[in-house]
Amino acid sequence: MPETPVLESLGTALSVRGLSKTYGSTKALDDVALDLRWGEVHALVGGNGSGKSTLIKILAGVVAADAGELRADGETTELIHQTPGDSARAGLRFVHQDMAIMPLLSVTENLGLGGRFVTGRFGRIQGRSNRAHVLKTLQRFNLRVEPSARAATLSTPQRALLAISRALQDIDETKRAILFLDEPTAALPPEEADELLRSLRDLADAGHCIVLVSHRLDEVRAAADRVTGIRDGRNAGTIDAHNLTEANLVELILGAELPEMSEIETVQLGDDFVVEVEGATGGPLNGATVQVRPGEIVGLAGLLGSGRTELLEMIFGVRRMEAGELRFAGDRVKSPGAATMTALGVSFLPEDRAGGGVFPGHSIAMNMTAGQNRRYFSGLSMQSSRLAKDVRDDIVRYRVKASSPSAPIESLSGGNQQKTALGRCLRTSPRLLLLDEPAQGIDVGARETVMTLILEASKNGTAVIVASSEFEELTRLCHRIIVLADGRNVDELPQGTGGHQILESVLSHNARTKQ
Repeated sequence: MPETPVLESLGTALSVRGLSKTYGSTKALDDVALDLRWGEVHALVGGNGSGKSTLIKILAGVVAADAGELRADGETTELIHQTPGDSARAGLRFVHQDMAIMPLLSVTENLGLGGRFVTGRFGRIQGRSNRAHVLKTLQRFNLRVEPSARAATLSTPQRALLAISRALQDIDETKRAILFLDEPTAALPPEEADELLRSLRDLADAGHCIVLVSHRLDEVRAAADRVTGIRDGRNAGTIDAHNLTEANLVELILGAELPEMSEIETVQLGDDFVVEVEGATGGPLNGATVQVRPGEIVGLAGLLGSGRTELLEMIFGVRRMEAGELRFAGDRVKSPGAATMTALGVSFLPEDRAGGGVFPGHSIAMNMTAGQNRRYFSGLSMQSSRLAKDVRDDIVRYRVKASSPSAPIESLSGGNQQKTALGRCLRTSPRLLLLDEPAQGIDVGARETVMTLILEASKNGTAVIVASSEFEELTRLCHRIIVLADGRNVDELPQGTGGHQILESVLSHNARTKQ
């Protein structure tokens, strides 16, 4: 990992004051202030739902603030009026967490989405005219791919580097920019992450300001000059990164006085497993292992890119297992697929609610019963009245606040959509329940309901595997917590382990895997 030199400030690059944003009754940001300097790498840290993403979206001009002002390049802008054009003119550049790489476009065309290319008739990007610029950009970031190659053929690390290259392509010695990167190294192996951090350090040393959103202690200490924490939508403090410890970082992210509590009951576990995964390999997974007994809730903790989601997808059969073994109720599953696993009694709630958890454009009833209509047929006729009654009962059982089962799913709040999706998984009484970020992006009341439903399923004998970046959530739910780093098991924590201890394990083991 590159060492961070002590740097003399070149002056203020950006100041934010009084930034506030409310969604309904939830304050995403509350009077936030931020000061950035030219020539520094500034790390921004905070837990899931802390307000980091909202802060970045407001500065990018894609979300309007309720209040607050930004001062950059000698000009003050009211953030309630901030537009993407204002951000660009102020020298702000962004690489968001989803990277926004278009898989069917070429490398050249993806770089051209930055809006700085020569275009021909009908706005088509002229690959030949821009070839010299493309080759120079790819060489600068050691991205060894053909400009004409489709982005779909690139590896995940290569796609990450392509997104970063696109944001940085016109930053040279004649300009200064403020570059925001949201977890840019999450999908990169250690050597490529180090290479990227060296590039960011070089840019800062040239006078630019780099804002790095990261949870990796070793990365923050090695690359950053200062660290600002955002917690519950408020400033948690700004400290010098050179003397940063794990305890400092945990305090910035979680706070010093959070309660360590667990609401789950101790269960008597038998010797038989519902599911056993040994040496799962493929994609980011590198030998991950998990076993779960009836009624047991096992948590998966780890940073982005650790393999949490991929392990769940592999168990459910929507991701290929290149090596390893999957056994269900003691029997080996030779060709796992979604249909096979569903027939065995497995339910999966993916992280992306809009992309797989719910079905937009359809009713609440359809979303609650998708894939389960066979039970309502008698011969060739559907028993519509029975289905409607069951859905009404389920709406009550799963605490969904809805005007009618026939109402569109979009009429529900995010929390009630999540309860509907979870209800669909639970109403079949699954033997194994796979949950990816089950309480992400929902309010406190809905979160408590979701957690209660998971605990009730466990008490009824369902085995549960839950992946979450909310460590307090894992503390309250799980009998055991498996920590993943670089696609393999690196630690296992017992019931009652607090959020601070989970975070410390995740950070320390992630640092070790990169040494």
